[in-house]
Amino acid sequence: MASNATLFKLQAVSTKVGRIALATMDNGEDWQKPNTFGEAALRSLEALLDRVEADDCAGLLLTGKPFVFAVGADIDEFGEITPERAREGGQAGHALFGRIRALPFPTLAAINGAALGGGVEIALHCDYRTISADVRHFACPEVLLGLIPGWGGTQLIPRLVGAEQAVRFVVENPLRQNRMLNAPQAFAAGFADALLEPVEFLDESLAVLVRTIEEGGGKREPAADLSDLEEVVRKARSRIDDQVHGAAPAPYRALDLIAGAGSWTIEEGYKAEENALAELLPGPQAQASVYSFYLVERRAKRGIGVPDTAPRRVSKVGVVGAGLMARQLALLFLRRLEVPVVLRDISQEQVDDAIAWVRSELEELVAKSRLAEAKARFLGSLVSGSTDWQVFSGCDLVLEAVFEELELKKAVFAEVEQVVGPETVLATNTSSLSVTALGSGLEHPERLVGMHFFNPVAVLPLVELVRTPETDDESLATAWAVTRKLRKTGVLVRDAPGFVVNRLLGRQGSVVTTALDHGNTVEETDEAVLRLGVPMAPSFLLQFVGPKVANHVRHTLHDAWPDRFPLSPSLESIAEGGDPVIVEHAPRSVEELHEAVLEALADEVRHILEEGVVDDAADVDTCLILGAGYPFWLGGITKRLDQTGVSERVTGRLLSQIGARVTT
Repeated sequence: MASNATLFKLQAVSTKVGRIALATMDNGEDWQKPNTFGEAALRSLEALLDRVEADDCAGLLLTGKPFVFAVGADIDEFGEITPERAREGGQAGHALFGRIRALPFPTLAAINGAALGGGVEIALHCDYRTISADVRHFACPEVLLGLIPGWGGTQLIPRLVGAEQAVRFVVENPLRQNRMLNAPQAFAAGFADALLEPVEFLDESLAVLVRTIEEGGGKREPAADLSDLEEVVRKARSRIDDQVHGAAPAPYRALDLIAGAGSWTIEEGYKAEENALAELLPGPQAQASVYSFYLVERRAKRGIGVPDTAPRRVSKVGVVGAGLMARQLALLFLRRLEVPVVLRDISQEQVDDAIAWVRSELEELVAKSRLAEAKARFLGSLVSGSTDWQVFSGCDLVLEAVFEELELKKAVFAEVEQVVGPETVLATNTSSLSVTALGSGLEHPERLVGMHFFNPVAVLPLVELVRTPETDDESLATAWAVTRKLRKTGVLVRDAPGFVVNRLLGRQGSVVTTALDHGNTVEETDEAVLRLGVPMAPSFLLQFVGPKVANHVRHTLHDAWPDRFPLSPSLESIAEGGDPVIVEHAPRSVEELHEAVLEALADEVRHILEEGVVDDAADVDTCLILGAGYPFWLGGITKRLDQTGVSERVTGRLLSQIGARVTT
C-alpha cells in the first residue's frame, strides 16, 4: 500500500444513543496534499465497511483530516487507462459508496474541508450532511476534465437539489473556469443540512447526528421535484452547444445522465455512469486533462527556471495608472498581500475614482459573504493615491499598467526611478512590448521584470514572468514570490514580442482578420475558432480586449515578423469604429479556416520553441490553459496538434520533439 494512500480510520464514540462509528479519511499528509481515492483507499474503505456492518452501531459519522474532506479519485491512476479498467473503477466506487447508503442506521458526512468530485459523491451517499462555514471548495469538476461524476453524482445530485441546481453544479460551473461553491453557497443550494462554525465542528456534527437519532430521524431518500427536468436539460443543451460547439462529449453525457435520474432507479443510473466512464476516461479529452492537471497543479508550481535566490520583502506596492487594469491589480495586491497600495495617474479625479472602485469591490465581497466587514474596512484604508510621483517613495515593488506605448512606459519608469529606493523592483504589465527596450533608459535595468497579468485579473490565474538579459536573480525571485502570494501561477518566459499567449492569439487573429479581408463573415470566423473548444469567440475577444489595443498589438507583432502577422485593413477599420474591409472577395469554408487556424498555431508554437521564448511545449500549454482559458480537456494546444498530425504536416516533426517536453 502506498505510503501516502488515503486510509479510512475507524474509532467508536460512545453517546447516549449508543456507539457511533467515526470514520476519518486521512492520507497522513498535511492539508496541501488532500485525500484522494485510489485503489488503496477503496480497499481501506471496504475493510472499514466490513467492520461497521458487523458491529452494533447506532450511526456512522464520516469526516476528513484537518482542513480537507476529500477531493475525489486519484488522477495519477487515470493515465493510459483501458475501457475495462475505467468501468471497473466506476463499479468499485458504486459498490462501496452504495454500501454506505445501505447501512441500516443513520449516516452523516461532516464536510470539514475541501470536497471535490468523489469527495462530494461519498458525502451524498450519507443520509445527512453538515458543512463547516470556512469550506471554500465544494464542487464536481469532472466535466472540466472531460469526464462525468462517475460515483453516483449525476443521479443523487438532481434528486437532492433539483434539476436547475444539478445542471449548474455538474455541467455549467466546471465550464465557467471551474467555478466552485463555498460553504454558505453549498448550504443555500441544499447540499448540506447544517452550516456550522469551524470551532468544535466535529463535536457539533456528532451532536447533530445524535439528536437526529434521538428524535427518530432515520434513513432517508432525496426526493426533489424533478417535474421540470426535461425542460431544464433541453435549455442547458442549447447553452452548451453555444459554449463548446460539440468539441467535447463530457458535458453532453453529463446532461444525458442527469436527465435519466428522473426515471431510472439508482442502480440503472450507476450502470449508465459506468458506461460513460468506460467511454470517456480512455478518450482523448480525458487523457489530455490528465496532462493539463499535471502541468497546472504540479509542474507550474515548481517555478521552473526561477533562481533559487531569497526574494526581497514587499511591504508597500505602487501601481502606475488608474484605469481598469490598474485598479484590478490594486485590488488583487490589497486582498492577497494586505499591504499599503498607492496609485498614481495624471488627474486626481481618475485616482479618486479608482480608489472608490476598489473600495466598492471590497464592499461587494462583503455582500457576497466572501470577506468580513472589518477586513474590508481595513483593506480599504490601505489604498491611496495621488498625481505626485512621490507617492511611490518607500515602495518595494512598483508595477506600471498604462497604455501600450513604448515611449510612455519608458517615461513612467524614468519618473519612478527618481523617487524609489535602489532595491525597489520595477515591473511592467506590458502585453506585447519589449521589456528590454522599456528598461533601456533606466539607471538600473537589472531590477526590471515583466509581470504580465491577464484580464479579468480576478479570473485568469496566469502571470507571464518576463526576464530580460539584464534582469537580476533577486528581482526575478521577488516577482515570483509575489506572484505566488497573489495566488497566481507564474510561467517564466524570455523577452519577445507578445511573449506566449498574446503571440499565439495574435497569430490566430491574423488568420481571422485575413479571412475578413477576403470576404468571410464574422460568424464564419467565429465558428472556425470555436470548433477548437475554446471559451471565447474571436469577435467577442476583440471587443473584450478593445479593437484599438488589438490593432496596436498587431502592429508590434508585424514589426517583428511581418510575414506571419500581416496588417489587416479590416482590423484597422474596426479599431476606428468601422466595419470589416474586403480587399478581395475570396472567402474560404469554415472547415478550411479551422484548418488554417490549427496550422498557424502549430507554426507559431514551433517558432516560440526554436527561439527559446520558453524551453518546453508544456510551458506553451500551461500558458494557454491559465492565460487564455483553454479548457483542461483540450490539453493546451500542442498535444492536440501532435495527436492530429497537424504538427508534422506543418513543421515536419512533433512539437513535443522541440525542447524537453515532460510527460505525466
